[in-house]
Amino acid sequence: MGYHNLSQCLEELESRGELVRIIEEVDPNLEVATIQRRVYRAQGPALLFTNVKGCAFPMAANIFGTLERTRFIFRDTLRALEGLVKLKVDPLELIKRPWKFAGLPKALRNGIPKRVTTGPVLEMETSVQSLPQLKSWPRDGGAYITLPQVYTESIEKPGFAHSNLGMYRVQLSGGKYKPNEEVGLHYQIHRGIGYHHAQAINAAVPLKVNVFVGGPPAMTMAAIMPLPEGLPEIYFAGILGGHRIKMISPRNKLPILAEADFCLSGYVDPERQLPEGPFGDHLGYYSLTHDFPVLKVDKVYHRQNAIWPFTTVGRPPQEDTVFGTFIHELTASLVPTVFAGVHEVHAVD
Repeated sequence: MGYHNLSQCLEELESRGELVRIIEEVDPNLEVATIQRRVYRAQGPALLFTNVKGCAFPMAANIFGTLERTRFIFRDTLRALEGLVKLKVDPLELIKRPWKFAGLPKALRNGIPKRVTTGPVLEMETSVQSLPQLKSWPRDGGAYITLPQVYTESIEKPGFAHSNLGMYRVQLSGGKYKPNEEVGLHYQIHRGIGYHHAQAINAAVPLKVNVFVGGPPAMTMAAIMPLPEGLPEIYFAGILGGHRIKMISPRNKLPILAEADFCLSGYVDPERQLPEGPFGDHLGYYSLTHDFPVLKVDKVYHRQNAIWPFTTVGRPPQEDTVFGTFIHELTASLVPTVFAGVHEVHAVD
C-alpha cells in the first residue's frame, strides 16, 4: 500500500501513460522550468528528464500536475484520512458507525516512524555543486531546491514527537554562500522550524538540519501540510503514505529519511545569516533579497539511481495550485473546528 520511494511512483505513472521521458538534453538554467510550466498549463503528464546538462542526475517534474493524478498517487489512504477527519469533527462517529473505521488502527500505526540502521539514501555521496542547479526565473538569485523536505527537531525535547518537516526553500548557489559548503535556508519565524531555531539561539548551539529531496511522495505532501501544532508532519506522512516511514538514526545526528533520493545534512549557525534571493515567488512577483539563516552542509547523500524532483512557482495557477486544492479537500471539514465562527473557506491561490 502506498509508494515507499519516488521511483516506485514514477514507474507506475509511466505504466499508466501518465509520465513521459525526455531524452534530449535540457538545461537546468531556465529551460527545464519553462518546459515544466508549459506542460502543467496543458494539463500534461509527469516528466522525467534523463539528460540534464552539466549534471549526472535525472530530474522529475509535474508529478502532482493534475488533481486526478495527485488523488491517484494517494488513492490507497484517502478513505482512512477521511475517517480521521470525521472523528476530529465528531468523535461520536466512532460509536455511531464503527464499521466505517475498521482501517483506523492500521492507519494510526502507520503514523509511527520506524527506526532503521541504514537505508538506500546512504549508498553514495556527492557535492552541492553536483546537484541539479535549477533556476526557474531570469532574476532568481541562484539555483534552488523547490521541493525540499526540511527536517528539524526540538533541542529541548529531541525525537519524532517534537519534530518539524517543512517545505522551506533552499538556495544552492549564488549570493555570498561558500560553494559546496553553504546553502541558504528561507523560512518565516512563525513556522515550526522557527521555534526550533529560537531554542538553538537561546542555547547558543547550532541547529541540526536535514534536507530530504525525493523519497515517498507522502513526505513531500506532508512537508506542505498546514498541520496544527503538536501533530508532527512525519506522523501524517506515514498515514498518507500507507506505511511506516523508515528513518535512519545515526548516533548524535538527526534521523535521515531512509528512502530519500537525496539528503543534505548539516547545521545552522545561530549567529550567521546571509542575503537570500531574489526568488520568483507564488504570487507572481520576485521576493526581494533579505538576510536568512545559512545551512552549513556537512554531507550530501544520495541513493543509487537517484532522481531529483522539482516544481516551479510563479504567477498562479502553477503546480502548487494542485497542492492547495488537494489539501483543501482533505481538511475543509476541519475548518469550523479550528477557526471559531468560520463555516467555509474558498482556497484561492
